[in-house]
Amino acid sequence: MNTDELERRKQQSELGGGQARIDRQHNEGKLIARERIALLFDPGSFQELDQLVVHRSIDFGMDKQRIPGDGVVTGYGTVQGRLVYAFAQDFTVFGGSLSETHAAKIVKIMDLAMKNGAPVIGLNDSGGARIQEGVVSLGGYADIFLRNTLASGVVPQISAIMGPCAGGAVYSPAITDFILMVKKTSYMFVTGPDVIRTVTHEEVTKEKLGGAETHNQVSGVAHFATESDEDCIALIRELLSYLPSNNLEEPPRVATSDDINRVDDALDSFIPESPNQPYEIRDLIKTIADEAHFLEVHQHFARNIVVGFIRLNGQSIGVVANQPAFLAGVLDIDASRKGARFVRFCDAFNIPLLVLEDVPGFLPGTGQEYGGIIVHGAKLLYSLAEATVPKITVITRKAYGGAYCVMNSKHIRADMNYAYPTAEIAVMGAEGAVNILYRGADNREEKVAEYKDKFANPYIAAERGYIDEIIEPRFTRRKLITAFAMLRNKRDKNPPKKHGNIPL
Repeated sequence: MNTDELERRKQQSELGGGQARIDRQHNEGKLIARERIALLFDPGSFQELDQLVVHRSIDFGMDKQRIPGDGVVTGYGTVQGRLVYAFAQDFTVFGGSLSETHAAKIVKIMDLAMKNGAPVIGLNDSGGARIQEGVVSLGGYADIFLRNTLASGVVPQISAIMGPCAGGAVYSPAITDFILMVKKTSYMFVTGPDVIRTVTHEEVTKEKLGGAETHNQVSGVAHFATESDEDCIALIRELLSYLPSNNLEEPPRVATSDDINRVDDALDSFIPESPNQPYEIRDLIKTIADEAHFLEVHQHFARNIVVGFIRLNGQSIGVVANQPAFLAGVLDIDASRKGARFVRFCDAFNIPLLVLEDVPGFLPGTGQEYGGIIVHGAKLLYSLAEATVPKITVITRKAYGGAYCVMNSKHIRADMNYAYPTAEIAVMGAEGAVNILYRGADNREEKVAEYKDKFANPYIAAERGYIDEIIEPRFTRRKLITAFAMLRNKRDKNPPKKHGNIPL
């Protein structure tokens, strides 16, 4: 049997756009597609599909430029022993541009992922639609967008931006669950600097317009910023370890040597005596987590709220926490959007939720009101009310006004609500309340003290059953592990409907 022709075509595919372009990719600090795939999958597990596919275009001399694989490596393998599908665009072949056949390769693995209930990882590095193919290239993008939408909430979808991603190409990552970007070498935008200069006369660089730091800090489009391609791939592997393969499975449990009965005496003095003194909520999160490990998501965006993953006795848990160290933990437009998005992901994929609450309310101001804080704040409320996974809240300090209701209160189906003795559950802070209740009173300080004594505590809520237990902070880890174990077989559902109409 003569396999020479097969080997020749495979070698041509593996060489991509040629050694010169591979060297250029390396000189820019980027790995090529096959190197990225090799890092992502367990050694020897990747099975490539459609390696010999070529494009069908004959215009603009394209009939003389046919490279097997057509600028994208697709296939499946295992990550930490679990089935995963992936595609990696090859910038050395036609700038990674998307053709009809390039898109068909991606669509094929997405369809397989849906049928077999496994995550899809997209490693994006593309100059956009292949201009030589016109509308069939655009149609290829739409075919991918449809799969992204149908797969949403069914299998995890993770997008890594590892080079350019512009124009219509950005909408596929935007629909996926998590976006990772590499600093200095990746960027995303709908219209580039040249178009912006022509239309609006603004001068802006690619990095400032759509680089990793811009989308992690300013727009919130991206969830992670990494230093290199290698760091990006390692982070994808870590992120996958917290996630189930699909929406019918539970997240994987990980063995831990961290004692479930571990008591942290330092937590009893962790919350400052002064209600206006900030503290770092991530220190509390890490203290209660297995091995003190916290995978933070959206770290650089809307820093007044913190979201991410921990494990408690090996169980994957999604954490949503107000951050007193930034804007006093107040809820605003960006924090509400960030929290809501994360909650809906966890609920879709059976990841229990832990809410750590210390919130003085919603941020006042014309900027917030004109920007639609009413609708955006309602997103967080809607997502937590809608969620049917196990939901536990710990009120560490302030729980004021409508924000008390929003942050997973008993009234929106929280399963267990704990409070520290330092908790203050009230319509508003004592100073503001006295200004309304006793306007012009001479004994103002006395009235403030009276209000604090009467309302700035967790006991009235506990008397009503809105708080299930007031706990000493040092026992937080044990209480949470016990409660989540109790809720392991929780069953709850929403009324039958096509879908709700979340306030977008």
